[in-house]
Amino acid sequence: MGISGQIIAAVSPQAPMDRDMTPFTPTDGQALRNAFGRFGTGVTVITTQTAQGPLGMTANSFSSVSLAPPLVLWSAALQSKRHDAFAQADQYCIHILAASQQALASHFAGQGHDFSGFDWTVGPQGAPQLAGCLAAFHCTRFAVHPAGDHSIIVGEITDAAACDGQGAGLLFDQGRFGSFAPQG
Repeated sequence: MGISGQIIAAVSPQAPMDRDMTPFTPTDGQALRNAFGRFGTGVTVITTQTAQGPLGMTANSFSSVSLAPPLVLWSAALQSKRHDAFAQADQYCIHILAASQQALASHFAGQGHDFSGFDWTVGPQGAPQLAGCLAAFHCTRFAVHPAGDHSIIVGEITDAAACDGQGAGLLFDQGRFGSFAPQG
């Protein structure tokens, strides 16, 4: 028997996908998008200053990366008209939105140049900082990585602020905005 007998005994037959799930081909873009949408995320707005003025973009692809140095990442679609401005920006600010800021998220999901009607100031490195957010991370571009039909934009946090106390964040799940309700 030897080693091969042990290896064969240790390998179990491949289990079928969960019977409550419908298999799909990963190259089916809509099915893949729907499956990705099952993972609820927080909502951010990223802002930068351009030669044409302030620019904003809604993203739910935000994640922390490292504490030392303090790094975060987010992804921008190559097809976005705002992609190049953000991929080339030396400075930008990532805002974690409060549950009450759905209008802000929807606005910057659709277009990015109109900041009228929103309270904002110029941040420490020049990127616009929106008021009323749960947290803001002012970043310097650390790296930009090609990733399929997106770019992964990594920033090093140079300045940060967070609101005091409790506050529900704006969430996005299955194409809908909402907020977290704790159980029990």
